[in-house]
Amino acid sequence: MAEEVVSKSTLAEKQPDNGVVGKVDDNVVKYAQLDEEGQTVIQTANGDTHAIIDKKAERALAFKFDIRILPVLAVMYLFNSLDKSNLGNAKTAGLERDLHLGGDQYNLILSIFFIPYVLTAPFLSIFGKKFGPDRVLPAMMFCFGSLTLLVAAAKNFGGIMTLRWFLGMAESAFFPLVIYYLTTFYRRGELARRLAIFYAAQSVASAFGGLLAFGCFQIKGGKLEDWRYLFVVEGSCTIIFAIFAFIYLPRSAAEAKFLNKSEKELAYLRMQVDSSSIVNEAYVFKDSIKIFKEWTTWMILAIEICVGVPLQSVQLFLPQIIHRLVNETVKTNLYTVAPNVSGAVMLLVLAFSSDLTRWRFPFIALGFLFTFIGFIIFASIDVEHSTHVAYFASFMMCWGTSAPSVLLDVWYSNNIAHEGKRVTLTGIGVPLCNLMGVVSSNIFQNKDAPKYFPALITTACFGGVGFVLTIIFGLYMMVDNKRRDLKQGVKLEVRDIPTERLRDGPKAAEFRWFY
Repeated sequence: MAEEVVSKSTLAEKQPDNGVVGKVDDNVVKYAQLDEEGQTVIQTANGDTHAIIDKKAERALAFKFDIRILPVLAVMYLFNSLDKSNLGNAKTAGLERDLHLGGDQYNLILSIFFIPYVLTAPFLSIFGKKFGPDRVLPAMMFCFGSLTLLVAAAKNFGGIMTLRWFLGMAESAFFPLVIYYLTTFYRRGELARRLAIFYAAQSVASAFGGLLAFGCFQIKGGKLEDWRYLFVVEGSCTIIFAIFAFIYLPRSAAEAKFLNKSEKELAYLRMQVDSSSIVNEAYVFKDSIKIFKEWTTWMILAIEICVGVPLQSVQLFLPQIIHRLVNETVKTNLYTVAPNVSGAVMLLVLAFSSDLTRWRFPFIALGFLFTFIGFIIFASIDVEHSTHVAYFASFMMCWGTSAPSVLLDVWYSNNIAHEGKRVTLTGIGVPLCNLMGVVSSNIFQNKDAPKYFPALITTACFGGVGFVLTIIFGLYMMVDNKRRDLKQGVKLEVRDIPTERLRDGPKAAEFRWFY
């Protein structure tokens, strides 16, 4: 890559004189960071200052990743999300009747999914780090696609319970691994909007799932009940796309075949400066689990729990909630489309705003606030006589579920430079969020239908607590950054410190929170 010598950066005066970043032409690098014009600047031990990455080159590289990686991952997650939402659609078309489910058996087949999901996710996340997300993600997709296809053959409660158990295992580490995978392609300040584009596939999946269910339920006179065709179509398409993804996805940014040599060098240096302490570091279990010695980890997990209940309530039960407004199966599925699409749009708005401002917690808190207000409105009004207000409340429910989940994962990933610790926390945090589906699937009881008042209030409470915890944690990060500045006698921003220096996290003197 061509190297351009520039004038010495005044940022050099702000950097503590210890540690190294790497080498340029065999010279030891003292620091690497962004200057005021957005270029990545490094200073070597002999005093030379070099501009090795400029904005234009970075934008071109990031755009390549955007068009080559993100669409494939988004489609993969769309299929992953369809497997979670299709039971709700199938229920409206007679799944309970045809499988002879009674009592709380439908709630049990929803709940059982999350037990193996949580138990196996940490191990599959480690497995994915070791062998590469590019191989493990498509393999998982092939497995959950096959299990979805087999649901069409289920004849009774025992059969679908068994399939749901193994489906939970197959899907467990999918989202955690995607988060980790994207952190190997994008800088910290680029991650939120990219992950949001990817995650928007979940909201689109819920909308698309309603349309697909509508189409499949029009199949009349076949040998199968109409809801079974939904699983046949979804499962088959998932398997086909998994095979394509296995062939297509690159191992990492620095190993992507669609990049030339200089672009691969650029991709590696980007990650070294503003993502990981050591790029593509081997996983060491005893080092990685040290993340749980930090009290902040437990605060993150508490917020994950608060995210999980509203997220799973909307994902699993939005058709049942809206069914109260439109007492027809076909219209119910169609009426879920607009709220889910608006949720995807709001997610993108908040995520792009977060990257633009380089703030995380205010937008997470805003998502929680949407959740709280939406569920409170739906629980407190006369839905039958205020259908428009109630339907608007369902939009707010969707606005407030996706954004906190995505931005929370980005938030803690931005503050963990150690790749092993990052994938370990993600492997615990994301499944814990999804484990809250056990809570959601058991608070929406048939005996409370159609109002589901206890479930709506419980979900609103989780949203309210999540809002409070997020505000407290964000304010702590701001105060701690100011404390560190006063202690060192220098004002440092997140972008002033290369992630190479942040392997020890908050224990490092120059560490600053990305809040």
